[in-house]
Amino acid sequence: MRIDKFLWSIRFYKTRSIAAEEIKKNRVSIGTSAVKSSKEVKEGDTIKIRKNQIDYKIKVIQIPKSRIGAKLVSLHIQDVTDKEQYELLKLRKMSQDYYRNKGEGRPTKKDRREMDDYVGNDIDSDFTDWDDFFGETGNEDENED
Repeated sequence: MRIDKFLWSIRFYKTRSIAAEEIKKNRVSIGTSAVKSSKEVKEGDTIKIRKNQIDYKIKVIQIPKSRIGAKLVSLHIQDVTDKEQYELLKLRKMSQDYYRNKGEGRPTKKDRREMDDYVGNDIDSDFTDWDDFFGETGNEDENED
């Protein structure tokens, strides 16, 4: 089975075309050499995949006939990824949550309405005439002639 089809069938990538793109970008290798999409996968191969800044390693146990359910993936591959890689992934996820919590940042439309109600719009209704606001009468220009 082709490697792009294999990665799609074991649900490592959502579509076969995404798997092919990742292979073109040299993010997938068998052993130590980068592969092309047409490379045939055999039982016993160790595949290295770079995804989400993590280096995954999977060992092929059995080749599926077509795309399989998520529960059956463990029958066809064995995950031999280093535990350190999963720790890196966990740390990255935690650091992303630290910088931007949900609800922070730009206020929603509801938040802006609540702020407007709290502050009130009294300023706009009181000062409709700029001359009155700045204390000018406007008659000074007429008197200079």
